[in-house]
Amino acid sequence: MFYLVYHLLSDRLPAMFGYISFRAILAALTAFVVVMLFTPIFIRTDIIKKMGQIIRGDGPATHASKAGTPTMGGLVFSAATIFSALLWSNITNRFVLLLIIATVFGAGVGFLDDYRKIYKKTSKGISVKTRLAAETIFAIFVLAALHKIYLGDHFAYITNLFFPITKLSIDLGAFYFIFAAFVIVGSANAVNLTDGLDGLATGLSLTVILVFVIATYFSGNLKFATYLHIPHIIGAGEMTVYLSAFFGSLLGFLWYNCYPAEIFMGDTGSLAIGTVMGVTAVMIKDELLLAIVGAVFVVETLSVILQVSRFKLTKKRIFLMAPLHHHFELKGWKEPKVIVRFWIIGLIIAIFSLMMFKIR
Repeated sequence: MFYLVYHLLSDRLPAMFGYISFRAILAALTAFVVVMLFTPIFIRTDIIKKMGQIIRGDGPATHASKAGTPTMGGLVFSAATIFSALLWSNITNRFVLLLIIATVFGAGVGFLDDYRKIYKKTSKGISVKTRLAAETIFAIFVLAALHKIYLGDHFAYITNLFFPITKLSIDLGAFYFIFAAFVIVGSANAVNLTDGLDGLATGLSLTVILVFVIATYFSGNLKFATYLHIPHIIGAGEMTVYLSAFFGSLLGFLWYNCYPAEIFMGDTGSLAIGTVMGVTAVMIKDELLLAIVGAVFVVETLSVILQVSRFKLTKKRIFLMAPLHHHFELKGWKEPKVIVRFWIIGLIIAIFSLMMFKIR
């Protein structure tokens, strides 16, 4: 909104208000302040007080005390992100519009899941099949929209898969759309599975989103894209502003979500975060980068898949409990130690991921 006003009054306002980098900083600060101000109000709301977290019965015994903690915090940081983005980004940009839609969709599905858990007083929300079906349909919608956008911009790499570090790319043809849909759906659920300890998913998401703040800026800038040998995507730079707003909102949320958590993001938040990550990776053709920078999310997801598969086949378990963070809890690690160590691993991977741009 302010971006459009700036263009109308560009002769009266400083040129910096038109810069993506400057607006990204303002977007992050705005979202941070909004979350910091409204989260305490959200926590104290009578309706939210009654919507306490339902703890799974087969989880670690130490988690029983978390029951009743306000949840659905994803509503706060999702709303703050969209508000800040509407204020500082170019809302006519097609990529920004898709990210807004992705946030609303993820938060919406997550809200239905959370509400059902609270209403039914159970740790099970909407069925896995229903959720996966909805996410798949949404992924198809995103890919259809991107196909039209890329063709309109004469984008030559629509079905190409680019490999980090190298300059290699492979044209997957029609299979690419299946792969890209898997990335979007998988990303949403990976964050959801990782959200099991106070601040764990929030902290890990911050490092992933920060990497994509930088990646979208590079992709949208012709000079950087050419120098780094990555696809130049016209208009992708505006995603930097949106993702910066998301970063700021999550940073503010972490203030209240860190151990011991005063509020949980719930599926409302985790599905919104994961969906935005997946859509962003597909939009800038960095699907494999997401798998690398989000390696902790990937490993957490694989631990669940392996655990369930092994148990169905042999009635034996690989881990003491899945996802993996619960395994370490049962090994004797205190919850804060598990969280911080996973954060450290995520940060190291994020630094390595940024290095790959120059190596390429």
